[in-house]
Amino acid sequence: MLYEWLGPLGEEFQLFNLFNYITFRVGGALMTSLIIFFIFGEKMINALRSRQGKGQPIREDGPESHIVQKAGTPTMGGLMILLAVVISTLLWADLSNPFLWTIFFVTVGFGAIGFYDDYLKVSRQSHKGFSGKIRLLCEILIAAIAVWILTTAFPQEGEFATGLAIPLLKNFTINLGIFFIPFGCFVIVGTANAVNLTDGLDGLAIVPVMIACMSLAFIAYLVGNAIFSNYLGVPHVPGSAEVTIFLGAIIGASLGFLWFNAPPAMVFMGDTGSLALGGALGVTAVAIKHEIVLAIIGGLFVLEAVSVIVQVASFKLTGKRVFRMAPIHHHFEKKGWQEPTIVIRFWIIAIILALVGLSTLKLR
Repeated sequence: MLYEWLGPLGEEFQLFNLFNYITFRVGGALMTSLIIFFIFGEKMINALRSRQGKGQPIREDGPESHIVQKAGTPTMGGLMILLAVVISTLLWADLSNPFLWTIFFVTVGFGAIGFYDDYLKVSRQSHKGFSGKIRLLCEILIAAIAVWILTTAFPQEGEFATGLAIPLLKNFTINLGIFFIPFGCFVIVGTANAVNLTDGLDGLAIVPVMIACMSLAFIAYLVGNAIFSNYLGVPHVPGSAEVTIFLGAIIGASLGFLWFNAPPAMVFMGDTGSLALGGALGVTAVAIKHEIVLAIIGGLFVLEAVSVIVQVASFKLTGKRVFRMAPIHHHFEKKGWQEPTIVIRFWIIAIILALVGLSTLKLR
């Protein structure tokens, strides 16, 4: 909005020329999201607490400490994140950019699914939401529409639109053709649910989400610039640099949310936040052609998801469990690790994996 209003004035007034720079608008979006949280965060938490009564229901089969320590904590804090991100992006981004609206579609769509699931859990005071199959079907439908748009409606040449970029190889993609749509759906839906599984301890998911957003914002800026992308040998995606505004808004909102989600948490993001943020990461990676790199940068989310898959498969096939409890962060709780220890060590892992993922930009 500000870009359309004030950017053109840069020709007459040098100060307004700042609005034509993506880096300036990223900073503006980040600070706007953060300020929104600091102004309205506590008020929204109090409103959620008054409406939800007993707060988020705690799983009876979860760690025993959660029943006492986390009971009564309100959920649906993801609404606060979505509100801050939407307002900041609309204020600072170029609203004519089609990438933004596609990513918005997935983020808000997945957030709506998570909100309905959270609403059912709170209203029923049960950790079970609505049917898992229906929920998954809705996620796949939203993801499929988004990937179809990304592969058909944007100015990408030939086989590039359905190409899978391979890290460490310069300007090399594998054309998946029609199979790119199910692949893209898998990336988006898989990332959303992996982030959802990670969100089990205070602050555990939000910081790795921030780290992943920072990494993807850096990559989006580079692949959106023809000079930088050509120098690095990565796919050039015209217009994708504007995505950094959206990611900057998420970073600011995540910082604001962490203020209230740090142990002991005053609010949980719930499925409303985790599905929305995970979906945003997945669709961004598909848009900027860095799906495999996302699996490295978001390796912590992959680890959490794989631990659940392994646990379920092992129990069904052999009747034995590999971990004391899944996802894997609960395994370490069962081993006696304190919650802050688990959270901070997982943050360290997320930072290391992000650095590894970013290194693929140069190692080609």
